[in-house]
Formats: sequence, structure tokens, C-alpha cells
Amino acid sequence: MIRLKSNQLKTGMVTAQSIFNKKGAPFLVRGTPLTDRYIYKLRHLNVPELHVTSLSPDFQLQPPPDIIDEHTRVQAVENVSETFCQAEVYGHFDMQLLEKCADLLVSDIVAKKKNLVQLTDIRLHDSYTFSHSVNVAVLSAMLGNLCGYSKSKLQIITLGGLLHDIGKLSVPASVLTKPGALTADEFKLIRQHPNAGRKILKNLKVPFASMLAIIAAQHHEHVDGSGYPHHVRGKSIHPYSRITAIADVYDALTSVRPYKKAYKPSVVYQMMMHYSPGHFDMDRLRLFFENVAIYPVGTVMKTQFGYAIVKKVVFGHTLAPIVIVFADDNGKLVKKPFGINLAHCRRDVIHYVMDDVELLNFIRHTGIDPAVFLDDDLRAAKDYPRIEEYVI
Repeated sequence: MIRLKSNQLKTGMVTAQSIFNKKGAPFLVRGTPLTDRYIYKLRHLNVPELHVTSLSPDFQLQPPPDIIDEHTRVQAVENVSETFCQAEVYGHFDMQLLEKCADLLVSDIVAKKKNLVQLTDIRLHDSYTFSHSVNVAVLSAMLGNLCGYSKSKLQIITLGGLLHDIGKLSVPASVLTKPGALTADEFKLIRQHPNAGRKILKNLKVPFASMLAIIAAQHHEHVDGSGYPHHVRGKSIHPYSRITAIADVYDALTSVRPYKKAYKPSVVYQMMMHYSPGHFDMDRLRLFFENVAIYPVGTVMKTQFGYAIVKKVVFGHTLAPIVIVFADDNGKLVKKPFGINLAHCRRDVIHYVMDDVELLNFIRHTGIDPAVFLDDDLRAAKDYPRIEEYVI
């Protein structure tokens, strides 16, 4: 997988991420070959960049499977968008719409529990809240399922994820999408959205309204008491809220925002596991990363064996994927690429992950995109599609 600027896209390249418009409707779903019309529309929508599976338009590699069905995800984003619009205009919303949505999400998560989290979607700034809410719901349901919660409890956790940010309706859009640093007053407004969400949700006419209100109120609290808005700590934070907090931060860090770039999953792993002491429930966080591909399929890395591309990620061994070594330490293609399970190697076997600039330079130098080595037939035949005259 490689991230390209919109002016670098070519017809035939396959999208590795989905894009939703400002109303939460899908514009482009992952796994779609680009056309001239799609590329024109992406530029018109000011989408700055997009992940594709390969630079070669002739090598139409499909992205790894999602943990939920694409139709389910699209419907969920649209439903959340409609719910937030109803809440903003009328002061109330149709809970049945979200309950059906949560049921579909939970069913997909339970049915596809062997699928790992690999890549998130791209969101235009205006639609970020809607698709972020769906991602948080999906990640929360996934973690809740790993924790062994019943289906009825998973539905509450999922609904909590879908609605955790509804309090942001009380925050001006200019503050939510501000590209620069927030002022003290603006940050004070942001820090009140959990309270605003609690007030909206506690009055819902459903048996579990109080639980949804707690999730909204506590999803920014930290185990060590350093969170907001009430500095709740330890076991005083509800287990569902601790789950939502992990999902919320992971999705935010791996997403592009007006004020930040998207971090790679391997960087987010380090940030959440090692650079945020006291923020999270560590038992749940470790369990979470057992089901999240820290090095997603298609990641190109430098290892002690040379340059390699991730072929497969195994549950419980996300720090040590199965890779195909395709080049030596100097970046020269080996005569016979070979696979190796890094779980059988030393812990320091991975030296670093290649960033997109380095990867593009490698492709320009060799004329071959490492993604082709994911195809077993091509690897055996050495019939690699070459990238000719690619403009960086």
C-alpha cells in the first residue's frame, strides 16, 4: 500500500481506502479501480491524498478484507449522519435507526472475528465526525468481543461508540475543523463535549440510556485521572468507557485531520503503548493491538534480512508479521524472493518501516513496486509489471 497525492493518481490504480462526502454518503469505496472521472472528482473535492494498493495500474491488487462488510460500513456512516442532523435540527433523533445499525455491526464483527483491523478510511473534514463515530463503534465492538461480552452488551458498546461524540454538536464547526492550535477558550469548549453528550443521551427513552450517557461522558477520561472533563480515574471509569477511549484515540491518530497528519499503525502502537503511561486500561490495550495490524498487509520495511513487504498478519502476533523479502540490504532485488515468519526471529528483526517518499524513490530506482511480490504467481514467474516513466 502506498499513499499518493491526488495529482499522482492514475487510471486503473485500486483504492485501499474509502472516502465519504460531507453528508456521510460514500463517494468511493475501497477496492475500486480509479477512473478519470474519479480522479477528477477527488481533486475537485480537495482530497489531498489517497492510499492505493499498487503503483502499477495493470496490477490490480485488492486491499485486505475489512472487519465489517463494506455495505454495512456505508450504511452505518449514512445513519450516523442522519442521526446527528436530526439531533441538531429537532433536538431529538430516531434511536431505532441506530439500533438496527448497531445490530448489523455486531453481527459482522462476530462473524468476521478472524479479520484484523488493517486500514481506516479517508474522511473529508466535514464528514469526519460521522465516519469517525462508525470506526470507533467498530473498534469498540471488536475489543468488546475479544473481552468476551455477550451480544446484548456488545450492542450497547457499539451504540456508545456511534454516539460518543454527539456532544460535539454543541461545539462550533470553526473550532472542530480549525487547522491551527486552539486557544485556551476554544480548548475549553472542546473539553465540554463529553458533558454535552451525556445531557443529550441520558434523556433517551431507551432502557440503556444511562449507559450511553456514561460512555459519552467518560470517553476522554484517563486511568491515572489526567483526562477530562471530571478527572475520573481507575475503576471509577466504566469498562465500556475504557474500551471506547482506546478506539477513539486509535482512530483519531490514524486519521488525517486539519491540524495533523495520519500516523502509521506502527507509530500509533508506540504512542499508545509506551508514550501515554496512565492513559489507558493496559490489559484492554494489549488485547486491542493483538487484533490490529501494527504492520498492515502491503507495509514495506527494512529488516535484518533486507527489504521486505508484509504478506500476512496473524492474530496475537501483530508485531511479527509474515513477510516476503525481495531485496538485499542495498536495495538490490534478490534473484528469488522468499517468505519468512518474523515471529520466529529476534524481536529486533524489523529495523524500520519505509515512508512513502522512500518507497517512491525505491520504485523509481528499480522500476518495480514491491506490491507485486504479494502475488504468488508473479513471484514464481518473475514476471513483474514494471513502472515506466512514473512522475514523482
